[in-house]
Amino acid sequence: MATRKPQLAALVLLLSLTQVLNFPVGPEPKRTTSCGYESCHVTKANMLNVHLVPHTHDDVGWLKTVDQYYYGDRNDIQHAGVQYILDSVVEELLKNPERRFIYVETAFFYRWWKQQSAATQQTVTQLVDEGRLEFVNGGWCMSDEATTHYSAVIDQMTMGLRFLNDTFGKCGRPRVAWHIDPFGHAREHASMFAQMGFDGFFFGRLDYQDQSRRRLAKEQELLWRASDSLTPPVADLFTGILPNGYNPPTGFCWDQSCDDPPIRDDPDLEDYNVDHVVKQFLAVARQQAQEYKTNHIIMTMGSDFQYENANLWYKNLDKLIRYVNARQADGSGVNLLYSTPSCYLQELHRANLTWPLKTDDFFPYADDAHDFWTGYFSSRPALKRYERVSNSNLQTCNQLEVLVGPKSRSGAFGAGDSQALKRAMAVAQHHDAVSGTEKQHVANDYARRLADGWRHCQVLVSNSLASLSGSTAERFYCDLLNVSVCDLTESSGKFSVNVYNPLARPVTWPVRLPVNGSAYLVSDASGRPVDCQVLPVSDATRAVRRSRGSATKELVFQVEAPPLGYTTYSVSLLQDGAPPPPAARGSSPPILQNKFLRVTFDPDTGLLSGLTNMETKQSIKLSQNFYWYNASDGNNTESIQPSGAYIFRPNCSTPFTVSSSAQTQSFQTSVVQEVRQVFSPWVSQVVRLYSDSRALELEWTVGPIPVQDDLGKEVITRFDTDMETSELLFTDSNGREVLQRKKDFRPTWQLKQTEPVAGNYYPINSRVFIRDASSQLTVVTDRSQGGGSLRNGSLEIMLHRRLLYDDNRGVAEPLNETSDLFPEGLVVRGRLLLSLERPASAADAHRPLAQQVVLQPLLTFTDGELHPNTRLQFSGLQAALPPAVHLLTLTQWDDNLVLLRLEHQFQSWESSTYSQPVTLDLQKLFSTMEVLGVSEMNLSANQWKEEMSRFSWTPQTEEERQPKKVQGGSTWEVKLRPMEIRTFLLRVNLSRI
Repeated sequence: MATRKPQLAALVLLLSLTQVLNFPVGPEPKRTTSCGYESCHVTKANMLNVHLVPHTHDDVGWLKTVDQYYYGDRNDIQHAGVQYILDSVVEELLKNPERRFIYVETAFFYRWWKQQSAATQQTVTQLVDEGRLEFVNGGWCMSDEATTHYSAVIDQMTMGLRFLNDTFGKCGRPRVAWHIDPFGHAREHASMFAQMGFDGFFFGRLDYQDQSRRRLAKEQELLWRASDSLTPPVADLFTGILPNGYNPPTGFCWDQSCDDPPIRDDPDLEDYNVDHVVKQFLAVARQQAQEYKTNHIIMTMGSDFQYENANLWYKNLDKLIRYVNARQADGSGVNLLYSTPSCYLQELHRANLTWPLKTDDFFPYADDAHDFWTGYFSSRPALKRYERVSNSNLQTCNQLEVLVGPKSRSGAFGAGDSQALKRAMAVAQHHDAVSGTEKQHVANDYARRLADGWRHCQVLVSNSLASLSGSTAERFYCDLLNVSVCDLTESSGKFSVNVYNPLARPVTWPVRLPVNGSAYLVSDASGRPVDCQVLPVSDATRAVRRSRGSATKELVFQVEAPPLGYTTYSVSLLQDGAPPPPAARGSSPPILQNKFLRVTFDPDTGLLSGLTNMETKQSIKLSQNFYWYNASDGNNTESIQPSGAYIFRPNCSTPFTVSSSAQTQSFQTSVVQEVRQVFSPWVSQVVRLYSDSRALELEWTVGPIPVQDDLGKEVITRFDTDMETSELLFTDSNGREVLQRKKDFRPTWQLKQTEPVAGNYYPINSRVFIRDASSQLTVVTDRSQGGGSLRNGSLEIMLHRRLLYDDNRGVAEPLNETSDLFPEGLVVRGRLLLSLERPASAADAHRPLAQQVVLQPLLTFTDGELHPNTRLQFSGLQAALPPAVHLLTLTQWDDNLVLLRLEHQFQSWESSTYSQPVTLDLQKLFSTMEVLGVSEMNLSANQWKEEMSRFSWTPQTEEERQPKKVQGGSTWEVKLRPMEIRTFLLRVNLSRI
C-alpha cells in the first residue's frame, strides 16, 4: 500500500514498544497538526448552532459491483463513480479552509490513494492534518448489523483503521462510528465500537414508532449500555439518531443528482431567492431544534454517491452559511458552520447533560406500519453460508501464516497470500453484501471475490501444512462436500485426510466423504483403526449436486483434532467389503439414541415427536415441520407493500404446511443413526445423531421453491414443544451476547403491532433458544437467519425465500435467485443443531458448539501412501485453552509481530462453571513461537490500550461505574473476565519450528 515515508504511525508504534519489545527507533518527525477536536470551528454559546456535515454515502457494492462503483462504470444502472467524488472533494476543500468533508469507506479510499501522485498524497495529508478531511467509522466498509458475525466485523474494522493509522497517523483515526444506512442496529456493534475507542455513534434508521416517541421526548440522543457483563462504561456508547436519515433537509440538496434550485444571489436577476432560502432554512432548523436537547443540531449535507461534482454543493453551502449568518444581526439566533460528526459530538459533551439510557437493541426496524425490514435476515441464504465458511477458512489461513511464518507465503506450492481473502471478507460485511440486499450480479461478484481469495489462501495453507508435516505431496481441497462431491475421494483407493482445527480446544467432528467403494479402513495418526461406515448417497443429494460428482455412497467417521492444529487420517479401500446397511423403507422411523440424547418420531407422520436428554432425564414433546408464508404482492387493502429482499410481509399470519407427513428412510450404524425425510419434491431433511454427540443434527434441503402459482414463498421450519415459554425468545447479537425477546413487545416504547409475524422476527447469527423453568431448547445455526417465537413453546426459523416482486427499497429487482446450474430456482442446504439442557448449564454446551460451527475444521486431502517420515499430528498450542476462553484472532501483523485476541466467551450470568475470570500466561501459549514482547491494544488494534481515552457520559437513571482495573501478575499474565476481549501485539521468535 502507498503510504507516506517515514510512516508516522509505524514510528509511533515502535516508540511505544521500545521498552517492552526492545526495538531500536529513530526520532519521530515533527508535523504541525490541528486535526480532530482541535480543528473544530468555534460555535456561539447564545445561539442555535447548526453543524453542516458534507458527506457522501458510498456503498461497497449494491446495484453495481465494487469495481463498477469505483470507476463509474455501468451508469445505466446508477450514476455513481467514487474516484471522481474523491478527486472533486479534494479540489474543492483546497479552495476554502473553512470547508469540511467526512469520508467513511476505507475500501474505496484505499484504492483511490494508491493511484495518486506523491504530490496529491501530500496535499491530502495536509487536509487530514488540518481536520478539513476527516475519516469517520473507518472500517473497510460500513458493515451490516443483523447478519454479520462479530469476528468478521472486528477484522474488517481492523483492516480499514490500520490503513488509516499507517497512512495518516493519529489524524487518520476516526473518533466517531457512523452507520447511517444499516437497517436496524445491534447491541453488540455498539459494544464493539465502544471497545474500539469511539467517543460516539451516529445512525439514521430506527423504527418509525420508536423515533416518533423519541422526537416528542427529545430522546434522539442517548447513552447505549451495550453489555450486561462488561462493567460500565467499557461498553457504553453515546448514540445519536440523525434527523433526516443521512439526507439533507428537504429543499437543500445541491448535488447533480438533486432537483432543488440553487441559491440565486444576484439581486439584479428576476429569480433572486436568497430571502426565501434563508427563511425556509431557519424554519427547518428551528423545527429540528425542538426535537433535541442542546443548542446544537446536526444536518447531513449529502447522500448516496454525492459530491461527484463537489463544486455544486460547496458553492451553495458557502452561500447558505454566509446569508443565514448575516441574519444574526437581525436577531435570528442561528449560527451555521461547516462541521463534522466529531465536532458536533464535542459540543454535546461540553453541554454536560444527562442522557437517557438504553440497554436493548434497535431490532426489528420498520419504516411504516406494514414495512418491517426483517426479510433480509434470511435473504440469499447460500451467500450467507458461503460468507460464514469463508470466515472460517480465513481464520485457518491467518493462523497457519503465523504458526509457520515466511515458509507459508513462499514454499513448494508457490506464493501464498492471505490479503486477497481478507479484503474479500471485509467487503462481504457491507450492509448490502452478506445482508442479501444487492442485485444478483453483485451477489455473484461478492461470491467470486471470496472464491478468488480462498484460492490464494489455499496456496498458503498447502505451504504451511507441507512445512509442518514434511510432505510436499499435492493437496486437494473439496469445497462441495456438503453435496457429496470430491473427485479425489470418489476415485482413489488410498488417500489421507488432514483435519486442521482452528479452535484453541480439541474438537470431535463428523466427516462424510463421497466414495464409490463398499467398505473402507480408516486409521488415525497413531495407526489405530477408526470406526467407519458406508451409507448410500441420498436421493436429495443426487438431485442437488446435479452434474457434479458421481459418488454412490458416503464414508462416515468421526475425527478428533488437536487445538490449533491438525491430525491425519488414512483411508484405504477394502476390495471385499460388505455393502452398505439396508435402509428401513416404508416402516416407521426408529428411535435414535446415544448416551446423551433420545429422539423419537411419530409413527404415523414420520415427523419428530420428542427429545430427551439422557443425562438429566429431561424430556420434551417436540414436533418439527416445514411451512411457507405466502409473500404479499402488494395488492391488498391494508398496504401496497410487497415482500422483497429487505421487507418480510406475509399475506397471512398462518403459514401453509409443505406436507403433514414425511416419507422416511432409516439407517442405524455404529457411527451415525439417521432418518431421511422427504416432505415434497422441493423440501427434504436428514435427522442425524452421531455416536458421541450431545446435539441432534438436522440437515435441511429446500428448493427449487415452486412459483408456478405466481406466489412468492418464504420457507420456514418450526419447532413446537410443550414448554411454557411465556412467548419469550432468546437470540444472540452478532454471535456474542444473548438478548431476550418477547412477542409484541419493545422494552423502550409501547408497541402498536401491525405485522404479527414480520414484527416478531429477529436476527439469529449463531444460536437461538426458548426455555422454561426446567428445560432449554437451543438451536445452533450454520449461517445468519431470521426467526421468532409466535406462540408459547414455539420457535421458527426462516430458511429460504423466493419472491416475485421488488419491495421498492431501491434494489429494483425481485429476490428470485436462479443460476446456470439451477435455472428453475436455487436449491439451498444447511444444518441446524439442537440441544436440550437445563437452563442453568445450557450455555456450557451451546457456546462451544456455536463456535465450533463458526470455525469448523478444514479438510485437505492427499492421494496415495504418505511418506513414512510425514508428521501426522501437530498443535500450535502448548495446551488447550480453558473452556471459557476463545482464541478470536491470530494473524500476522508485520515481520515478527503477531496480533492476538483472546476472549472470554461467557456472559457474567450464563454459567455457574464458566462465568468466572480466567488467567493465562502468554509465554506458555504457543508451541512454535517464543513470545518475546507484548503490548496491549484496543479492540481494533489502532491505539495502545493504556492511551485510549474516551468521552465520559452521564446516564439519567444511575451513577456511572468505573471499570474494574485488571490486576496483573507478571507481564505475561492475562486475566479475562466474562465477555472481555483483550487484544495484544506480540513480538515473537519462530525459531522453534
